[in-house]
Amino acid sequence: MVETVGITKAITNLNDIRSKFNLSEATDPQFFTEWYEELPEIGESEKQSLNRLKNRYLYYAGEGPITEGTVNIIMLSPLLELMGLCDPPFKVLGEQYVKVEIEGGGEEEPILEGFIDALVVRNKLWVVLIESKRYGFSVRQALPQTLAYMMANPTSEMPTFGMITNGEDYIFIKLNKQVRQYGFSNKFTLSNPQTNELYEVMRVMKRIIGLVLQ
Repeated sequence: MVETVGITKAITNLNDIRSKFNLSEATDPQFFTEWYEELPEIGESEKQSLNRLKNRYLYYAGEGPITEGTVNIIMLSPLLELMGLCDPPFKVLGEQYVKVEIEGGGEEEPILEGFIDALVVRNKLWVVLIESKRYGFSVRQALPQTLAYMMANPTSEMPTFGMITNGEDYIFIKLNKQVRQYGFSNKFTLSNPQTNELYEVMRVMKRIIGLVLQ
């Protein structure tokens, strides 16, 4: 009987995900242009809502550490709502259980399992996978596990997009299963006192949503 192991236990660093799934980081700058090219503009009302979210986050962070559950309530859920991802034609699936088999790994390789924090779908097509972490957790630490979750996407014809956030920092990921390559965006952060980088987060999300709606 094949053993089943949690993704967070089996995948602890990028070397793990590369070796187990034969993945490599893309070196071509054109691989992941969706996070910085042809980004749609956002309106003044959206900017006001995003300003309110940033101020809310700083208010909570000023009191000390924020739990993952609180981050989901005060930041992630409002963002999804603001972008219209909670309504048709999209659906948000929370705590989505997934299993991932390691191809060509042999009988000794376990099946990996885990729970995606939030998965936005459209007619069963994955739009974006979201991994949420607690205050103070480096979003970069969650990159290997998030890539493993993204490997569970049953559709390989289209790239899979993911976002990791701890409420303060945001990173986007693109995975192309067909060529076994992935790429990361820059980190967007609310710690920037000069601008609200949630504007860019929303613009990237809108760009990804637009690709799915084409």
